[in-house]
Amino acid sequence: MSKDEAPLSKVPAVTFVFWMVKIAATTLGETGGDAVTMTLNLGYLVGTAIFGVLLLIALGAQIKARRFHPFLYWAVVIATTTVGTTLADFLDRSLGIGYLGGSSILFVLVLASLSLWHRVCGSVSVDHIASPKVELFYWVTILFSQTLGTALGDWLADDTGLGYEGGALVFGAGLALVVAAYFFTKLSRTLLFWTAFILTRPLGATVGDLLDKPHAKGGLEVGRFTASAVLVAFMVGCLLLLPQKAGGHPGSRSAT
Repeated sequence: MSKDEAPLSKVPAVTFVFWMVKIAATTLGETGGDAVTMTLNLGYLVGTAIFGVLLLIALGAQIKARRFHPFLYWAVVIATTTVGTTLADFLDRSLGIGYLGGSSILFVLVLASLSLWHRVCGSVSVDHIASPKVELFYWVTILFSQTLGTALGDWLADDTGLGYEGGALVFGAGLALVVAAYFFTKLSRTLLFWTAFILTRPLGATVGDLLDKPHAKGGLEVGRFTASAVLVAFMVGCLLLLPQKAGGHPGSRSAT
């Protein structure tokens, strides 16, 4: 197949809008996951099973699709982040592994996924995601990173005593450093992408907790379903008013 005939990438170009919607999606994952497991009192295991089924349905449609569909793509992202929320809470709380223990295990899984992806495909760049094999590695890595982000956010906010606002500031500062490294260094764009992708998840987790936790625990006590509905409306508005196109990110062609 010639270059002109190659299938288009099935993921959006990584722009400012991409990161804005990504943070909203990860925040939605926290409020939506907590709404099912806590507000509806279904528990972490049942919540993980529910969102896991939704993830499989959305992922199947995404992989089967022949081109980039913004709403489908972000539906899969939301599914991974809600599964990440409930699965991390199940590992950390129900199984008693703890936030730090869960974060350590999930960090190893992210590295293992990236390592296997690189070994099989020769690159972990998101410049061109089109074949089912590459796309599957892409989504598995995203699922692990979303789950890791939840555990990291809870660990920093709860175990270190920084609280939700403090945790959000720390992860926001981390993202600012990644942005600075992007503009002022020659670090691998692929490395910076995955670092930013992981950091946006705990940022969303801490912001989500800040929105829906009770005042006694340092939250704003906004209803979980209300917060989730507002976030969904925001994402839909962004996708309608700021259309996204398929693509990679600047410099990714040279990254490995």
